[in-house]
Amino acid sequence: MISPFRWDVVMTGFVLAVPVLLLALRGDFSADDVLTRLPWCLAAGWAVVALLRWASTPPPPVRPSRTGTHPATAPADGEPAPTA
Repeated sequence: MISPFRWDVVMTGFVLAVPVLLLALRGDFSADDVLTRLPWCLAAGWAVVALLRWASTPPPPVRPSRTGTHPATAPADGEPAPTA
């Protein structure tokens, strides 16, 4: 679980809050509207960063099986396996 106050989450939330702040400066939003929308920008920033961190994490390495070193389908005579 990542903290909602990490620098990357806060910066992403700020980038998502820019349109809200610009609409407040233009006069379309009141201070109450801005204060109710800013936590949603932080939550959206947290969701974006969590999704990107999940998508960019490589999968764990596959451990080899302990049943043997040779696969069971390998031919014993050294000839390539016939194809269907």
